[in-house]
Amino acid sequence: MDREQAFVLWFDEVHRQDVALVGGKSSSLGELTSSTAVPVPYGFATTAYGYRYFMKKTGLDGQIKQMLQDLTDVEDPVQLQRVTAAIRKAVCEATMPEELAAAIRDAYLALGKKAGIADPFVAVRSSATAEDLPDASFAGQQDTYLNVQGADTVIQKVKECYASTFTDRATYYRQKKGFDHLEVALSAAVQMMVFSKAAGVMFTVDLVTGDDSTITIEGAWGLGEYVVQGTVTPDNFKVNKENLTILSKMANTKPVQLVRLPGGDCEERPVPEAAQKALVLTDAQVKELANYAKMIEAHYGCYMDMEWGIDERTNKIWILQARPETVWSKKNKEKAAPATTERCVLVKGLPASPGQAYGKAHVISDPAQIAEFKDGEVLVTTMTAPDWVPAMKKAKAIVTDAGGMTCHASIVSRELGIPCIVGTKSRSREATAVIQNGQDITIDATNGIVYQGRVADLVTPAAAATTATPATAEPVPITGTKVYMNLGNPDLAAKYGMLPCDGIGLMREEFIWTTFIHEHPLYLLETGHPERVTDQLAEGIRKVCQALAPRPVTLRFSDFKSSEYRNLTGGDAYEPQENSALLGWRGASRYYHPQYKEAFKLEVQAVRKVREEYGFKNLNVMIPFCRCVSEMEHITALMAAEGLRRGPDFKVWLMAEIPANIILADQFNAFVDGYSIGSNDLTMLVLGCDRDNETVASLFDERNLAVKRAIRHLITVAHKDGKTVSICGQAPSVYPEFTEFLVKSGIDSVSVNPDAVAATKKRIAQIEQRLLLDSLTGRGRADTEEYTW
Repeated sequence: MDREQAFVLWFDEVHRQDVALVGGKSSSLGELTSSTAVPVPYGFATTAYGYRYFMKKTGLDGQIKQMLQDLTDVEDPVQLQRVTAAIRKAVCEATMPEELAAAIRDAYLALGKKAGIADPFVAVRSSATAEDLPDASFAGQQDTYLNVQGADTVIQKVKECYASTFTDRATYYRQKKGFDHLEVALSAAVQMMVFSKAAGVMFTVDLVTGDDSTITIEGAWGLGEYVVQGTVTPDNFKVNKENLTILSKMANTKPVQLVRLPGGDCEERPVPEAAQKALVLTDAQVKELANYAKMIEAHYGCYMDMEWGIDERTNKIWILQARPETVWSKKNKEKAAPATTERCVLVKGLPASPGQAYGKAHVISDPAQIAEFKDGEVLVTTMTAPDWVPAMKKAKAIVTDAGGMTCHASIVSRELGIPCIVGTKSRSREATAVIQNGQDITIDATNGIVYQGRVADLVTPAAAATTATPATAEPVPITGTKVYMNLGNPDLAAKYGMLPCDGIGLMREEFIWTTFIHEHPLYLLETGHPERVTDQLAEGIRKVCQALAPRPVTLRFSDFKSSEYRNLTGGDAYEPQENSALLGWRGASRYYHPQYKEAFKLEVQAVRKVREEYGFKNLNVMIPFCRCVSEMEHITALMAAEGLRRGPDFKVWLMAEIPANIILADQFNAFVDGYSIGSNDLTMLVLGCDRDNETVASLFDERNLAVKRAIRHLITVAHKDGKTVSICGQAPSVYPEFTEFLVKSGIDSVSVNPDAVAATKKRIAQIEQRLLLDSLTGRGRADTEEYTW
């Protein structure tokens, strides 16, 4: 039988061009085994022909085609789960054709004979024929089974891999990528198991910056699943790709590990205390791994994403799998437009997030087009909203028609660290009218200008650095006024957690909704899936708490407006139509309301899960947009009834953003541990100035004396009852002089954007030194009268 009709192929019979035969993962393992000198655990792969034979012989091909006709809306999670679960059940219950089963059994026994083991432990990994391609990464969409032993069990796991072709995620992804569900076939890579004492991943390109002169290696104790899943924060190593010099080593605390039990099962166990902060790799091992990475990249001719493990018995390093890296491989190889020195201005706007970038414009006029947005494009639109975050995370830069320095696009782009220009309509012409879809443009967001084409001196590597990186070039001083950080995207926690901040002063829960959950909480309750809220919220919060521990993290409970909630799946049925959603049913007024209370309880349960099940006691919460003292009393009572009670290790903050919070601070003090000033909404409500309206944008100024007097009054009244005051609005990130006012007023902490952390620390240290000298010389505070009311 030729290779095209073989049920099984050994790794050394397979090459990278054989994706159609054995899928991306299996062909890559075969290529590494047959054509490189890197150490790869031996094994075999079932073929795509075998998968199609199974489908045809059992009649499942026709049955699945019929079942897929019921999947009319892949965006409907209930429908998607129902159809895919039925397909997987049908596959798992089908009988494996004897000829295919015999081929798998014989190969498994032969593999054991090669290793001198009667019944070896193996890993059974899914490998789809559309997986691990440079332009369509399906990695992780199907299942992997570890520590599998016995021929019959291997056959069963192969069948379960077949079934995983139709997981919810894989089916959704294929639909979005335009792949025919029945054209994709699945191979199973059956590979000798490496029982790792340490394992991890490595990349031949920096996934954050795209720098391809270094190799990044991450690792933790035990099996590699805890690194891939993000359960532990791994050690991090940077290696110069050219000469294999180790550029940096970072040891992180690794409290738990996944280990193999003698019978083959896996179990989480604590890492001995002495090893928790110890590096998992020696310098020699780091260089050996980096050399393998360099060899693999040279062989494949593209950036690579690899997994590795160190055998607990022999201390041998193994490369477990390798696949092309899919994001920077495409970005860094895109053909750039010819550079020009001419500066042809297209539009001007407000420089909301500094930096320069070049790319192709993707003009979006209708939110329904968000799914079409691709990695590395420049997002050009009228204005963004919370449900745009998934697209914004892919953007190289953002340009909007409307908005000011505190609009959604401004805040999110500063946190994501990408250049952003807003309010082009108020400064020149509308960006969406001038910039053409697909047009090459250069964004100078430091000066608020968009140019035609690729402007050479603005997009050189040196000029195009968009944000401060977590690494700090010089020591950052310790300050009496704590400097916290604002964060929404949990996936950035590990990166920004390395900054010299004292914790997270504002974690925006909305990011988790729009990036991971997508459905309205009441819709999920009605359809019987409340666990999706609790579990996914808890997972996102955990990432941040883990990355920042033991530093405190303050989660702001949900603060969507009704117009934003309506954009979540199922939201239309539960949200009122409000003329002014900014001043409507939002924040605290939802939490105790009979129509929303059960949804708020899910948020509380997620917080309890992070604190009690995951053990991250550094998590505190904040209540936004609370208009009345009675509301705060209702909410704290509801939280206590759900098991969240204020105490020495659990703080409840009030977001002070309404004048009533300031005027009645003496009464709010009874129900909170402290305040965090939301300077954006506070300025809007003190000045009566819509912060999203570019017509009155020039009047919106947090430095207005009325706003300053309100802040000074809150600090004074809060401190009388021993309550702390922070600020999490944009003002201290944007206006250095405002930070000085806050410190002079006695504020306990400030929370700023990631790119402002180091600078704010240094600025506050200088201010505190001057205040100390003033107190020693008797000058004191000279501005008391100006800010008193």
